[in-house]
Amino acid sequence: MPKYKLIIEYDGTGFRGWQSQTNARSVQDTLIEAARRALGVKVDIQGSGRTDAGVHALAQTAHLEAPRKLNPGEAMEKINAELPAPINILGMTEAGAGFHARHHAKGRSYIYLVSLRRTAFAKRYVWWVKEPLDLKRMKTAMQLFRGFHDFSSFADKRREKGASPLVQIDEAALAQFGDIVLLRFIGSHFLWRMVRRMVGVTVEAGRGKLSVRDIEAMFREHSEEPARLTAPASGLFLEQVLYEGDSWRPLQLPWGQVFRGCCPNRFSINESSLAP
Repeated sequence: MPKYKLIIEYDGTGFRGWQSQTNARSVQDTLIEAARRALGVKVDIQGSGRTDAGVHALAQTAHLEAPRKLNPGEAMEKINAELPAPINILGMTEAGAGFHARHHAKGRSYIYLVSLRRTAFAKRYVWWVKEPLDLKRMKTAMQLFRGFHDFSSFADKRREKGASPLVQIDEAALAQFGDIVLLRFIGSHFLWRMVRRMVGVTVEAGRGKLSVRDIEAMFREHSEEPARLTAPASGLFLEQVLYEGDSWRPLQLPWGQVFRGCCPNRFSINESSLAP
């Protein structure tokens, strides 16, 4: 059957995550139903990976399999017309019959937004940390994640049974934009809740409550501390999924006006301080 590659953005607020679930609203099921209505045929849509309840995506990758050949541009327009406002297909192109959005992914990048002040407009997309944060300590903590490590302490054992906890982190970077602190992680793959736990540990270091030695110990032996410090889902965005031949590129958040007063109006994450 013909297969198509989709690039999708979504606001994860109000969804129980990407993955199809019984008696719960998921991004995947919403897309499949919208495509069925728009195209008049049953399709299958598989994502590059699951995002948890409340987690957003700037460029999730998925593949759509249909029983007949489609015009990608027309099909995308029709499906978008059936989708609720929080989900939007950015691109749809023909893919090879063997392409699989998850199995062929070579890397992923995530960003996380921390707000240094209470905000009425961006709270769906940030974690407001009330205590003062030492950004220098946070940057030092983030460098400990870089490289090839056993992230058992940062994984959820209930969801990662049988999965290898060994992960390659190519980049862990931090930058400040006004009252917003942006953290970016680029790696081979990420275990369930791993990014949110790395963020939680980083913030705890910024509060002065975790040392470099404390974090290093989390890699040597299992610790329950990262689970206790799991950051809220609201500030997390799947930024990009990389495939063979792709190169990482920074994206620009499409709704800078939401952060007016928190950071510059033209809120861009295309900054040299965050580039790998």
